[in-house]
Amino acid sequence: MITPKDEIKKKRKVRLRRSIRKDLNGTPERPRMIVVRTNKYIYSQVVDDFNGNVLAAASTLEKEVRAQLKSTKDKEAAKLIGKIIAERLKEKKIERVVFDRNVYSFTGRVKIFADSARENGIIF
Repeated sequence: MITPKDEIKKKRKVRLRRSIRKDLNGTPERPRMIVVRTNKYIYSQVVDDFNGNVLAAASTLEKEVRAQLKSTKDKEAAKLIGKIIAERLKEKKIERVVFDRNVYSFTGRVKIFADSARENGIIF
């Protein structure tokens, strides 16, 4: 029996998510910043896992963000989303977070997003 490639990839992603999330937990003092990227968009949420609340979110699907960008899937978009999420966290007086890169390697758009958030005052 041959297993289709997409099933193998899904199982690998689930395994990676479990191993990464095993060590990461968001608390009210230091919530977890999640980054999700697709072929078209990039999303970010800041979650307090203890209470199960989403404290802040930003994505390239928002109208104001799309108006500022030429493309919603490039490195410019990742940089802008990092800046926006940092501003929204500062409004809520949150400066320290735990970074959850999900199943993505820390290169490209994920790294640019993280660097942009750091430049704008978020510590992780």
